[in-house]
Amino acid sequence: MSPSPVLPEVDPLIRKLAEEIAGHLTDRSALVGIHTGGAWVAQKLYALLGPEIPLGTLDIAFYRDDFSRMGLHPQVRPSQIDFPVEGAHIILVDDVLYTGRTVRAAMNELFDFGRPAAIELAVLIDRGGRELPIAAQYVGAVIPLPPHQHIQLNRDPQGRLSLSLLDKRH
Repeated sequence: MSPSPVLPEVDPLIRKLAEEIAGHLTDRSALVGIHTGGAWVAQKLYALLGPEIPLGTLDIAFYRDDFSRMGLHPQVRPSQIDFPVEGAHIILVDDVLYTGRTVRAAMNELFDFGRPAAIELAVLIDRGGRELPIAAQYVGAVIPLPPHQHIQLNRDPQGRLSLSLLDKRH
């Protein structure tokens, strides 16, 4: 049995992402966070990158390929995109990249708002285990995990973010 990985602090990972993203921003760039963890990370990135970059959020519940099997999540939130997506350079933000299915669903929803010029992906953690050919351009940390382990992003009442490791074995 392999030891559990040591999970990094979130704030340095977000600062790393912000530094990498800052060098690639254009006047058509926008941040879009995927609910829930990706929206939290996008908010922190927005605070570091400045108010001149638009910020939006997506709730991809209806776009998931497992919707008919899983049903509706009890806390569906409306997506909020208050800027033109057509021709924009979208930086899609999520907390943990695993199979790629969440990102695929988010891209499908984004295209309902218009056709962006480009979509880049920023993730706090890449844990491996892809089922779709999706890769992040900006990665806070790579933490390979076996399928039974999952990383969860948590937010306390003061808005501080932390990571926890969950074991899904029964």
